[in-house]
Amino acid sequence: MKSIYKTFLSLASIAAITAGCAQAGEPTTLSDSDQKGVPAGWVTDYDAALKQAKAEGKDVMIDFTGSDWCGWCIKLHDEILDKEAFKEYAKENLVLVYLDYPRGKPQTEALKEQNEKLSEKYGIRGFPTLVILNSDGKKIGQMGYQKGGPKPFVEALEKVTKKS
Repeated sequence: MKSIYKTFLSLASIAAITAGCAQAGEPTTLSDSDQKGVPAGWVTDYDAALKQAKAEGKDVMIDFTGSDWCGWCIKLHDEILDKEAFKEYAKENLVLVYLDYPRGKPQTEALKEQNEKLSEKYGIRGFPTLVILNSDGKKIGQMGYQKGGPKPFVEALEKVTKKS
């Protein structure tokens, strides 16, 4: 898994360089097309999500996923994250960030660049990985797939966010 992920990051880096992406230090600008194919209630713009979390006093949950190839990622969404019980909890408590590393879905260079930088920042080594941040953007926990559906998942999440 690590070698596949490293290969993907290397290819993404080469693609970003050859496409003439933003220079180091320049902000990346995500477009509306970066939301295409993203589950309802999730955003792809990390910086915007942090601002929203700060303004609303919510935690942030970042989903590092391989939506079109990772079986555990698909299972996580099917069994937990796409269920109404989780969506209701998230609406009140979380800003949801969807960072996808697909094999067959197109992405803008800005989105690829953002996602690569964030995978490096948070030391992502496999999928799915859920990184939990507080409203100030500080990492407070990390989770992955958990069987049992939304209820035990939310209970585990509340332990991470200390809201139980």
